[in-house]
Amino acid sequence: MNRDCIVVTGASRGIGAAIAFTLAAQGHHVVCLSRSGSLPSYPTADPGTAERWVARKADVTEPEALSAVFRELSGEGWRITGLVNNAGVHVDAPSAELPLDQWRHVMDMNATAVVMACQAVYPHLIENGGGLIVNIGSFFDKLGVKRNLAYCASKAAVGAITRCLAVEWGSKGIRVMNVAPGYIQTDLNADSINAGPLKAYLEKRIPRGRPGTAEEVGALVTSLFVPACGFLTGETIYIDGGQGVAH
Repeated sequence: MNRDCIVVTGASRGIGAAIAFTLAAQGHHVVCLSRSGSLPSYPTADPGTAERWVARKADVTEPEALSAVFRELSGEGWRITGLVNNAGVHVDAPSAELPLDQWRHVMDMNATAVVMACQAVYPHLIENGGGLIVNIGSFFDKLGVKRNLAYCASKAAVGAITRCLAVEWGSKGIRVMNVAPGYIQTDLNADSINAGPLKAYLEKRIPRGRPGTAEEVGALVTSLFVPACGFLTGETIYIDGGQGVAH
């Protein structure tokens, strides 16, 4: 078979599903990795796009499970040329009362799992002559946000992971990028983000006057998987409608 593929973690819903959809719509074969092992629930996907999706089940916090998936794909003849580390979790809690088990859970999901997935895919990218890793961070990585100590710290770690791996693996043909979204509307948060005080807050605080869409994040990620971006690595690209730089 020997077909190229890009692995997307947390791809069954939300931003991950939009990334998988946009990549597939541009002709890439996409391995959709999630704990459920389900294909993305994406209502606008046409049959041609859906044919380029492959579902796999794995918990990104279990290194052996990740390695097993990559070995399985390689054994089936897939050439892994890219990885999108999208899976993550958010916890809101007062910093003085944040339980350490919640801190560890957020760091494990948002930062440690990124390292493990990068380590698991590394030998396959080397075997296939290089590739691109895109980590999904957050514009919270540069902000001080009440009740978001663990989340902000974990996403700041994603930026550092991206820079370190880009420098260390650059000579091996591996690029590493960090895409950091702001407030993004998805099927998971549409009700809360489109009504009440949050809607009014975002309209006031985001210079663009609205939250972003999952499809916009997917389009940005997909745009990085082109030869013309071959010299771009180690950077964080913010997609937040200007909110992170607004006074």
